[in-house]
Amino acid sequence: MKSTQPYIHPITLYHQKIKEEGIVVFDDVRGLPSGDEPFISSDYVICIGHRGHMDLLYDNMPDYSEAHTVGVIFPDHRLMKLSKTEDYLATLIIVDASVLNDPMLQITKRLRYRYEPNPCVKLDKHEYKMIVNVVDGMREIERLNMPDRQMLRSRLLEFLLRLLSFYRKNKLEETAIEKRVSAQFHNNLVQHFRQHHDVAFYAEKACLSAKHFSDVIKQETGYTAVHWIQAHIVAEAKMLLHLRHDLTMQTIADMLGFSEQASFSRYFRRKTGMSPTEFRERKQ
Repeated sequence: MKSTQPYIHPITLYHQKIKEEGIVVFDDVRGLPSGDEPFISSDYVICIGHRGHMDLLYDNMPDYSEAHTVGVIFPDHRLMKLSKTEDYLATLIIVDASVLNDPMLQITKRLRYRYEPNPCVKLDKHEYKMIVNVVDGMREIERLNMPDRQMLRSRLLEFLLRLLSFYRKNKLEETAIEKRVSAQFHNNLVQHFRQHHDVAFYAEKACLSAKHFSDVIKQETGYTAVHWIQAHIVAEAKMLLHLRHDLTMQTIADMLGFSEQASFSRYFRRKTGMSPTEFRERKQ
């Protein structure tokens, strides 16, 4: 009888390649890297479903991946497989955090409030084909080992995210009116999060009481205003710790609006389970 080789997830096999290349496309993906165990990625993951079906828990909320779906998963979210068909197949685009230092990819920060509460979108055949074509371009850049391939992959990734955002907006009818409070909140957060960590500031910007503002944000995005503020601070902290080794902890604390390094360290540990120094050393 022919022996069947155990399936080894490409993220497990090519962890170093992700760090070196920044953006890597993995085909023939048949499940989560952790199998039946919870999986939390430190990278940005775009999952394009080709066939079959997988039921998931995303931060303990039901989600799925199947043919013609695309999921955009931000770091530090918990995924767990509930069930999966034998024919499930997907492509993953893994994006190392260092790549997001590219000014052209700041779109990821603007899209975060949309994708974190609802990471998966179902595409029609035309939309799916267009997304696959963009990914084919990424593969061709790698196959040809083209000069400036990292820059070219970044440009294609930006185009893919913009295209997907356009499709997703139409699917979910996320008009400016329907999402007006959370959209304004997101813009204000990007501009003021270093100076203002309190919900009251952003509620005042929206001309709402803090309680009503928090209720509206939860209704529109699925998460509280406090969640978004904390997530933005932690994401920026991780980016600085990972990319800016020339900065001291005190400097990073100052940049993020903490009066003391110790208070920044306590905040970071509460949200991540490790100190800023431990996180920086792990990423080296």
